[in-house]
Amino acid sequence: MDHPVATSGTLDAAWYRERLHASSWFGTLDATLQDALIDIAGVRRLGAGEILFQRGDAPDGLYCVVEGTIRIGATSADGREALLAVLEPVNWFGEIGVFDRQPRTHDARADGNTTLLHMPQAALIALLDSSPALLHAFALLLTHKLRLTFIVLEETALLPAPVRVARRLLLMADGYGDLRLGTRRVLHVPQEQLAQLLALSRQTVNQVLKDFQARGILRLAYGEIELLDFARLHQLAYEGARG
Repeated sequence: MDHPVATSGTLDAAWYRERLHASSWFGTLDATLQDALIDIAGVRRLGAGEILFQRGDAPDGLYCVVEGTIRIGATSADGREALLAVLEPVNWFGEIGVFDRQPRTHDARADGNTTLLHMPQAALIALLDSSPALLHAFALLLTHKLRLTFIVLEETALLPAPVRVARRLLLMADGYGDLRLGTRRVLHVPQEQLAQLLALSRQTVNQVLKDFQARGILRLAYGEIELLDFARLHQLAYEGARG
């Protein structure tokens, strides 16, 4: 399927190297492996709402969000959308297709103007074939994602809505476990998107967030949530699950 072509920017991938060090995964790679990934990477830009890839598309490599936001989800035949993740800098995605060479499992769409680093499929596979150390690093990236998937499935099945909301806010603030240089205080996620991520109604999520705001834990604004009290949010997320 044809998608809008992202235009190349004037900055090359190396310009974003310092930003990539905020990623726990990239930041802990050997400098030689970091160089190798950056050397094969290109810069892609998407406008708001543009499709990067859709379910069923051929795999085309690995991506990292360096500016803006990517929504990962799927759309049913009757138009219903399941939102699985909202990826902000510096999240990596697309690695499944690099290894199994199978079609894309979900849709990826820019939510606002977005800049990505793209490591093309053929160049990345050649690099992996020549570097066992990089294969091990990608195994860690994959197992990290798998661990998060199991955690989210368990939370969805067992935990009450306020605890699920608190945990997801903390997870997003921590870049889904991949931010090593600090924690985001402002999350650019509308309440409707947060409700989709948690498989909860928008009304339920709105009630929970307003309660958190009344307690001084966060501040709500249009399209974003500012976290004010991480300690109390963490208490709600983990001690609340035992209560």
